[in-house]
Amino acid sequence: WPFSTYLDSLSRVPLTANVAFLMGHNKIRQSVMGMEDRSPDPDELEAMKHMVRQAMQEGAFGLSTGLKYLPGVFSTVDEIIELAAMAARYEGIYTSHLREEGLGLIEGVEEAIKIGHRAGIPVVLTHHKVIGQPMWGASKRTLAMVDSARALGIDVMLDQYPYTASFTDLSILIPSWSLAGGQEEFIKRTKDPELRERILQGIEFNIQNDRGGGDLARIQLASTPWDPSLAGKTLKFWAEREGLEPTAIHGARLILEAQLQGGGKGIYHAMDEGDLRRIMRHPQTMIGSDGFLTSPEEAWAHPRSYGTYPRILGHYVRDEKVIDMPTAIRKMTSLPADRLGLKKRGRLKVGNFADITIFDPATIIDQATFIDPHQYPRGIEYVLVNGVVAIDAGEFTENRGGRVLRRVENLE
Repeated sequence: WPFSTYLDSLSRVPLTANVAFLMGHNKIRQSVMGMEDRSPDPDELEAMKHMVRQAMQEGAFGLSTGLKYLPGVFSTVDEIIELAAMAARYEGIYTSHLREEGLGLIEGVEEAIKIGHRAGIPVVLTHHKVIGQPMWGASKRTLAMVDSARALGIDVMLDQYPYTASFTDLSILIPSWSLAGGQEEFIKRTKDPELRERILQGIEFNIQNDRGGGDLARIQLASTPWDPSLAGKTLKFWAEREGLEPTAIHGARLILEAQLQGGGKGIYHAMDEGDLRRIMRHPQTMIGSDGFLTSPEEAWAHPRSYGTYPRILGHYVRDEKVIDMPTAIRKMTSLPADRLGLKKRGRLKVGNFADITIFDPATIIDQATFIDPHQYPRGIEYVLVNGVVAIDAGEFTENRGGRVLRRVENLE
């Protein structure tokens, strides 16, 4: 922030890929209200609406929320509706990391649909999934909710990555109320014996019923700056290294210790393959990696950052036949391009921008794993970005054809 300043700075950098941005609600809320656990007053709400308006005018493609994360977790549905309605004025979209993806998943989907309906804005359920064994199979209901909403004229879509593990901060296991006000306030609460016990109980509950998958072996440590030797290891390994039984309460104490040392990131093996395949088959599901760049020297990675699209094409299309090739390609290209409102992109057509991936359907496959994540896929021979060759005969080139895309330019 300011949004245009950031986009302008990117436009001066040689880019490999095209980039398009949404305005993040957490950034907006933190800028105006800090990490406070309350509703905005009228002036604060107006300030946040102004930030959305400004970002949309400067090139944002819509509003995104991370309602499971701070400080978005403290917001009410009415706050989000107000901000989403502002983005809707500029033909933006609303994407949401749902408030809950585990025990509260149904309510989270319901909230997103409500926001879309009342704000009059197209919705994307970001990396839709079902977390935690108690909820496995719930995608039957969430997808039915999407179908019902669309039948009523509410424009709801989804995106997905093809892995049964998520990647996020270790603090996702910690009760959000205890994190209000930031790290210093959290540390103060842990020094109160009664509050500390409540925090531990909350973490234990989440390990058993939510992102922990009910087993410390399902929690894989990724970024652990306070102890780099733990990167890639499981919470079970850490417990046993400390001479502890790998129980949920011992895991909770270690997560609390990690947060007190500044926190970190983890990979959570807490999803079911049946839900993944069901979501993948839904006609409104797009493919997205939810990944980001990670240096092999710096941290562990989720394999989705390297293998999302090849995994779909090789494993789920060619080998497992969950969906067919034309459907998969549409989910990766024209469907998301249309959702963002990108002009002349997402289709092979004379006059369109030449964003083209050339791959071998017989060999394309992901190679990155949870044990060895920093591996490039096989089978992608050429990639062109705006007609510039970025991958040539399987080798990365020095060419930079990427551009900064702005929503306002697509409306002209």
